[in-house]
Amino acid sequence: MAAPKPGRPVRGSNTGRPIMALLDLLGRRWMLRILWELRSETMGFRVLQERCDAMSPSVLSQRLTELQDAGIVMRDNNGEYTLSKEGAELLQALAPLQEWANSWAIRENASMKTPT
Repeated sequence: MAAPKPGRPVRGSNTGRPIMALLDLLGRRWMLRILWELRSETMGFRVLQERCDAMSPSVLSQRLTELQDAGIVMRDNNGEYTLSKEGAELLQALAPLQEWANSWAIRENASMKTPT
């Protein structure tokens, strides 16, 4: 499956709207986990694979290629993977979702403790 790109039809949308292409990309299995692991440090392929619960090397390689094609991840001079400037900006843009998810978890936990 080709990496989604703005301007091309993607899963769930024939319009190719940029947000739909991004959601298609980020919705692929393991994609967000890879970004999460790279959020604060650069790492090599094997370390990244271990951090991602030992996902298969072929899937990791495919996802890293898709992220590189999208300009979100890049390789440094040592061949290790790191977020690009655009990747760091993407994680900053996702930060409000993290805050919302944390609040949601607190609400859900509180509602589970409330007797009905």
